[in-house]
Amino acid sequence: MQVETMQEDGSPNLGMILDLPLEVTVRLGQTRILIRDLLRLDKNSVLELSQGADDPLDIVVNDKVLARGEVVVVDDRLGIRITDIVSRKERVGALE
Repeated sequence: MQVETMQEDGSPNLGMILDLPLEVTVRLGQTRILIRDLLRLDKNSVLELSQGADDPLDIVVNDKVLARGEVVVVDDRLGIRITDIVSRKERVGALE
């Protein structure tokens, strides 16, 4: 069986990958914590994260940062507005 990788106009045939699932994660920030402090956390504990409240969030696809965005509320649900797409050069650099 032969799979066509190019369309008639010479552009790549992406149809074969359009239905592949990808994991998308939004990173709010991170922190380091000692195990003893982790064990002390309870329902009302607050963890301070590395990012500020106004900093853009990282939109990560399959462990690679693809874009940055900000939190929005849509019909009482949280969402992310994409504000910046990572450049092709940055994406290729992340693969190395």
